[in-house]
Amino acid sequence: MSKVYRIGIIGCGGIANGKHLPSLSKLKNVELVAFCDIVKERAEEAAKTYGTADASVVTDYTELLKDETIDIVHVLTPNDSHADISIAALEAGKHVMCEKPMAKTAADAKRMLETAKRTGKKLTIGYNNRFREDSLYLKQMCEAGELGHIYYAKAHAVRRRAVPTWGVFLDEEKQGGGPLIDIGTHALDLTLWMMDNYKPKVVLGTTYHELSSKENAANAWGPWDPKKFTVEDSAFGMIVMENGATIILESSWALNTLEVDEAKCSLSGTEGGADMKNGLRINGEQFSRLYTKEIELNSGGVAFYEGRKESAPDIEMRKWIEAIEEDKDPVVTPEQAYVVSRILEALYESARLGQAVYLD
Repeated sequence: MSKVYRIGIIGCGGIANGKHLPSLSKLKNVELVAFCDIVKERAEEAAKTYGTADASVVTDYTELLKDETIDIVHVLTPNDSHADISIAALEAGKHVMCEKPMAKTAADAKRMLETAKRTGKKLTIGYNNRFREDSLYLKQMCEAGELGHIYYAKAHAVRRRAVPTWGVFLDEEKQGGGPLIDIGTHALDLTLWMMDNYKPKVVLGTTYHELSSKENAANAWGPWDPKKFTVEDSAFGMIVMENGATIILESSWALNTLEVDEAKCSLSGTEGGADMKNGLRINGEQFSRLYTKEIELNSGGVAFYEGRKESAPDIEMRKWIEAIEEDKDPVVTPEQAYVVSRILEALYESARLGQAVYLD
């Protein structure tokens, strides 16, 4: 009989209820046995909806970590607490899934990586866009060499007006930044993964606070408070890798543009190109003619065992548990996520200094 993994949830807010808990609850070999949130009512509601009959509810994560029967912990808190909670969980003998970004700073991300290596526990970061149908198909193409050597790419994370006005998203102290670290991180992770290139050399970044000061602004989630909008409203960057490949990264929560794309990438290789901007499109040259091919993908999830459909979060959670069960690397390794954090931090530093930043 296969092991049933006991999971503790630290942070019972939007990302927990919108992604982790619904998808974990579909798996037969896990039990959600402990819930922690600084707002006790949130933890109680999550436990009531998704937990076992005897699930514990606490407001101090150190109390949850004392439970030696818990195998896995999901850290779903603001960015500035990712590192300390994840490290404490790893030290307590738990495998850890931490939401993106890995940490507020690259130094904290490195501490997480080093702790995972030392303790021998598995650590992964919640880059769920890797598990979309278009992402999985394009990754197969890249691995098969269909695009050849990918030397130029764009990472897209642009919203016209979709500033998250709840929680601590606008608080630079808590989050470490705005759209670049929030949604730009998804696009950058996806792009690096497709290229299988994790050796950055130099970055040049710019950040803007041009629209954040507007009163009563049109916004998908209602007008923001300019006094609380302490992060950038848009950020852009160029990343040059050690092998000479170039990545352009664009991110915004508020930008006067109609070219809106989020968590997508465009790739240019020696044998072909691909983009996710209008479905998944492949382009290239064959028999002295140029071609563009649209890939048909089934919407609503990928069919898997028992004939059910899986969403991207469903696949993400299943693959995570399988990595633990089969003692293999998770799809998102901490080494990869650390490189993402290094690049993001360097882009912010470049914007602050007004010059390129070299990475050792």
